[in-house]
Amino acid sequence: MSGRLLIRNLGGLVSGRAGEAPREVDSLLVEDGLVAGFEPGPAEREIDAAGAVAVPGLIDSHAHVVFGDWTPRQSTIGWIESSLHGGVTMMMSASEVHLPGRPHDREGVKALALAAQRAYAEYRPGGVKVLGGSVIIEPVLEPEDFEQLAAAGVWLAKVGFGDFAPQADAAPLVRAAQAHGFVVMNHTGGASIPDSSPVTIEDVLALGCDIVGHANGGPTALPDADLDRLFDAPGAIQIVQAGNLRSALRILDLARERGALDRLVLATDTPTGTGVMPLGMLRTIAELCSLGGLPAAEGIAMATGNNARVLGRPEGVLEWGRPADVVLLQTPLGSAATDPLAALELGDLPSITAVLVDGEPLVLRSRNTPAPLRAAVEGVLA
Repeated sequence: MSGRLLIRNLGGLVSGRAGEAPREVDSLLVEDGLVAGFEPGPAEREIDAAGAVAVPGLIDSHAHVVFGDWTPRQSTIGWIESSLHGGVTMMMSASEVHLPGRPHDREGVKALALAAQRAYAEYRPGGVKVLGGSVIIEPVLEPEDFEQLAAAGVWLAKVGFGDFAPQADAAPLVRAAQAHGFVVMNHTGGASIPDSSPVTIEDVLALGCDIVGHANGGPTALPDADLDRLFDAPGAIQIVQAGNLRSALRILDLARERGALDRLVLATDTPTGTGVMPLGMLRTIAELCSLGGLPAAEGIAMATGNNARVLGRPEGVLEWGRPADVVLLQTPLGSAATDPLAALELGDLPSITAVLVDGEPLVLRSRNTPAPLRAAVEGVLA
């Protein structure tokens, strides 16, 4: 977006950085799609936030995109655009594994990742930034394949669906991918689909991936006795909506005991057999906050700044010069909470009254979240 947009009458701001408390901010100024400050200033357009709290756009770091805004797993069109109405402004491919007839030969595996990366490079379903093209690490791949893919723009990889026995045998290819700048995520826990296999804690530790995917199970979790050892792995530890809630809460407790909340990242792991869940990210935050005693700002950081850091992206944090991917959260009508952050801590889903991507308002009043106490209003300034 060119020009300036002023978001005024805020009820506060959550930066998205782990460990930072909500700030008492009244205004957020956007210029040319970037955050330009937190004081009122001249602008061509404005949004009266009506007391809503500004948070960074949510980043879903485990989404099974395929092509376009279609999921063959649930035969659904428009699920990504619907996720925008759940506050998701960016999602990362956890591999295009649900493509019917997915290739398993060397050239086909590479071609699928490259085609998906290219397909989403300039296409944003509903406005959502999709990081597509996650190569599935298969035994047929060679280390030089990652150099070739990296040169072509592919930088994501997933391990856990290849024909390895045990999955730890994929470790040399994981190292080759990481050497060429790939962010590699592993499947964790029991088998999820016929083409996958269990990934044990020993596999996780041997693989040494950048993201321990669905550490609380996708959907079948590791045994309780193994959860403590997740923190011996080097990567971020991912909690997903489509996993085991009991294990998620145990992982949260373990992270808190170790002062390692900044290692936790949130995602949905959808669409899967669990379904399409446009509010999956918000629900996960609400569950961890209300059942796990997590402050709302910390839960939001796990869904924004923590994910952005692992992915090396500038989004996910609201500070000067960063992309203005912004969600306005409002108290849901009828909630016992007095503000949207307190609503999350009670287990209520807040209302979304605006979603901006690169400073452009794409949603005013989410069609998926509850009715807000007060609506945001967009206007043109004279």
